[in-house]
This record gives sequence, C-alpha cells and structure tokens, in this order.
Amino acid sequence: MAKNPSTSPSDGTPKKAKKPNSFQQMLQVFQMTRRADPNVVWLMALVFLVVVALGLVVGLLLDNWITGLIVGILLGVLGAVLILSRRAERAAFSQIEGQPGAAGAALSTLRRGWIVEEQPVAVNPRTQDVVFRAIGRPGVVLVSEGPSNRVRALVDGERKRLARILPNVPIHVIESGRGDGQTPLDKVAKKLQKLKPELTKVEVQAISKRLASLGPRLPIPKGIDPTRIRPDRRAMRGR
Repeated sequence: MAKNPSTSPSDGTPKKAKKPNSFQQMLQVFQMTRRADPNVVWLMALVFLVVVALGLVVGLLLDNWITGLIVGILLGVLGAVLILSRRAERAAFSQIEGQPGAAGAALSTLRRGWIVEEQPVAVNPRTQDVVFRAIGRPGVVLVSEGPSNRVRALVDGERKRLARILPNVPIHVIESGRGDGQTPLDKVAKKLQKLKPELTKVEVQAISKRLASLGPRLPIPKGIDPTRIRPDRRAMRGR
C-alpha cells in the first residue's frame, strides 16, 4: 500500500509544512507586487542601473573602478529592494481597499507605542460604516471608514462620548478613503506617526485601561472582520 506523503513514516503524524526561506519570501513579495503594479519591474531595474553607473563613475574618478563597480552593485540591489518594499506596501493595501474593516487593517501596521483596538468602536449596521480607535502619545485617534458625508455623524458621536470620558485628552480624527479630504489606506499609519506627542507613556496606559473598563465592544455587523484582512507585514517590509 502506498504511503501517505504527508505523514511521518515512523509514527504516522503529519509533517509540518516547511516555512519559505528568505529568497522564497522575496520572490512571493515580488510576484504579488508585480501583479498589482507591473511598472515595479522597470522602476527597480532603473534604480539598479543608475546606482551602478554612479558607483562606476565614482570608481573611475578614484582610479579604482572595480571597487566602485562592486559597491555600486551592492547599493543598486539595496535601492531596488527599497523600491520593492514601498510598492509592495501599496499593493498589499490595494488588495484590501474597499473591504469592510480595511481601516482597522491599516492601523494594525502601526509601530510600537500605539494601542490599537482590533474591533470598531462605532458601527452603523445599515451602511457598515465603522470607526476604529488607536491610543498613543498624541492622544486618541479615531479612524473612520466610509464616505465623509455619511460617516461624519458616527465620528462626531464617538468624539463627543470620548470628550465626556477623557476631557483633557487630545482627540484626532482621520478619514480613510480616496475621497476629498480623506487619507489613503497606505498613508493612514504614517499620518498617525506624524502627530505631535502630547502624553506620556504612563498616561497612554491609563487612558487605555480607562476605556477598557467601560464595558464590552459593540457587536460587529456581518461582513466586517478586520482580523482576517490584515495586509501581509512581511510584504510591506519587502521581506
């Protein structure tokens, strides 16, 4: 009888799937990005060639073209990888743009120092417009998802509620989307990072505990599951 290739020959237990190595991960990122942005190939090649040419010119001026060429190749590869990383981030967000919970997925890419609510803090069950919340040193940030004219009432209601609970804490609002005055998904986290710090780390933790003590979160309408549509962080970092 033929053996099951997915089980171990000694004890019959299933084998664990091998994790892709760094080269395989890079290849996956490149393929994903090229499908969403075909121009990435030409842009990477252009950056590589320009950097190599500059390295060669500098090497010739220093009468050491071999070293200049080697350094140029290394820096050219680095430049191409950086371009791939940036384009991969855009491609990852383009795949989830328009899906319910996409704003929450954008917040999940924030760096250290932020406390992000995985579930929306305000929801319109009829339209599926939602508001997500992040807490950091700049204060409390509300990130809305939905057309500006429709989601504004939802944001204002949450902002007034927070102002009553946290009267001395700054509250910021960012509207995610492609409309006028809105912030594209791939720039939401960057916009939060640029906000001016106004609180200490201790105050951030205290605010988070205060909000957490207010009770359970709102029920999430059908179709919204931000934990399932988070963009691939490896892809966004280019590795």
